[in-house]
Amino acid sequence: MQKIIVAFDGLNFSESANSYARELASLNNAYLTGVFLDDRTYTSYKIYDLVLKDGVSEKKIKNFRELDRLKRESSTLNFEKSSQHAGLQYNVHHDHNVALQELIHESIYADFLIVDEKETLTHYDDKHPSRFIKDVLADVQCPVLVVPASYKAIEKVVLLYDGTPSSVFAIKMFSYLLPNFKKLPIELLSVKDVEDDFHLPDNKLIKDFLKRHYAHVNYSVLKGISDVEIVNYFSNASQNFLIVSGAYKRSDLSRWFKTSIADILIKNSMLPLFIAHSK
Repeated sequence: MQKIIVAFDGLNFSESANSYARELASLNNAYLTGVFLDDRTYTSYKIYDLVLKDGVSEKKIKNFRELDRLKRESSTLNFEKSSQHAGLQYNVHHDHNVALQELIHESIYADFLIVDEKETLTHYDDKHPSRFIKDVLADVQCPVLVVPASYKAIEKVVLLYDGTPSSVFAIKMFSYLLPNFKKLPIELLSVKDVEDDFHLPDNKLIKDFLKRHYAHVNYSVLKGISDVEIVNYFSNASQNFLIVSGAYKRSDLSRWFKTSIADILIKNSMLPLFIAHSK
């Protein structure tokens, strides 16, 4: 039995992540763990909300803390009731230390992680994707499914492939972890330079590999700049695709110069994204 973990901000509960988690746990007869990131340094209120003319209000602090406690309690009950209604085997973890560190540690002992692309774990405005999501994707110790803010049933799977070991690794992990999606239409999408031919990198090898895992695969090769072509392709999607992508991790230095395709897809599409990178 697989172990799926789903990350939650108890102060801003993601119904979308909860719905995707229930669906995948049900499909795979998996054990579901709701990881509630109750970071002690994170609150729903800002420091200036507590200040009165004569200083910080202890009464306000007490009231705000109680409201946060009730919100977190309500979020936990929401997860538990929905899991029970779906007939799932589940449990709940409340992590009280630094949210990012706690979630990365939890991911060591999971088959894969589900997280809402809008998750920030801060009450301040943040870019999309947030610093929190970028850091999770860079350091996570298991494959991760980043889901959009609203739930839609998955209708088709698109495997992104560029001939690198990391793209093949992601395809492998997706096949192993989510075998029930093999019943859906499967497409392998590759982008090549304009001057190149239309043959896939390692054409015979990748097709032979996919034949062992999927009854039928459609192959598509686009020409142009990969980031641009991929975003355009999914912008015109009429179905709710699940995108499978490899290699997020790169050196800190290179992150200054090149944006990850995962960042681009999270920012420009409203589609679930499965990411797996080999360490």
